[in-house]
Amino acid sequence: MAVVQNQGVEIFFEDSGAGPPVVLGHSFLCSGMMWREQVAALGARFRVINPDLRGHGRSGHVTRPFSLYDALSDVIAVLDQLSIERATWCGLSIGGMVALRAALTRPDRVAGLILLDTDAGPETGLRKLKFRAMGAGAGVVGLRPFVPSIARLMFGATTRRQNPTLVSEWKRQFASLHVPSVLRCLEALMRRDSLLGRLDQIGVPALVLVGEEDRSLPPPLSRRIHDRLRHSTFGMIPAAGHLSPLERPAPVTEAILGFLTAHAN
Repeated sequence: MAVVQNQGVEIFFEDSGAGPPVVLGHSFLCSGMMWREQVAALGARFRVINPDLRGHGRSGHVTRPFSLYDALSDVIAVLDQLSIERATWCGLSIGGMVALRAALTRPDRVAGLILLDTDAGPETGLRKLKFRAMGAGAGVVGLRPFVPSIARLMFGATTRRQNPTLVSEWKRQFASLHVPSVLRCLEALMRRDSLLGRLDQIGVPALVLVGEEDRSLPPPLSRRIHDRLRHSTFGMIPAAGHLSPLERPAPVTEAILGFLTAHAN
């Protein structure tokens, strides 16, 4: 078990494979296990760093407010411990938001970007109301009553219909999350700043992927990131929702490997 301490929080990570480094960033409510198919495929040719976001997976719980920039500092602390100066950052949802902030505030640490099912804008007012109401309820009764709604946001209709075993596996994980940590992370997402006016400052190559059935952060949000980046390739993952690496691992892995082969060296 590899850990690093940052801002009083223990950050768990896995370090596997050999080659140009790639650092992964998972979705809100998930863990590094979300990338299990990609880690297995990438490890033959790349060094894969796979941390758990603070408050998620095997990382430490959080009870104090934090920002996406604090989450970024967690990843930098992991890279520092491993003496990795630059890496390709591959992030989904909140992981992609952290990766974008790395490219803007720590460009010396970013060799390229792979952004999946994410957003560069601020949270909208209606969604803030919806998610804060859900958070208030979870603070009283726990996450279990909200798990069916969470699963509908996370998994596309095709996956829910064709792969109920996968959905059930992650429902159990959603229900087991540490509620105070989830609420602190949710608040960090709700308070995030907009990066839309700064995306043209990012000079590294980027790959932007999104599941065509993503209801949480729908495809137009990924498309506008692609449109504002200077060196971006865009791809739609068919029959996938928000968690495209889990729902359609083969096309996601193929796209990531293709990008890394072209740019990571």
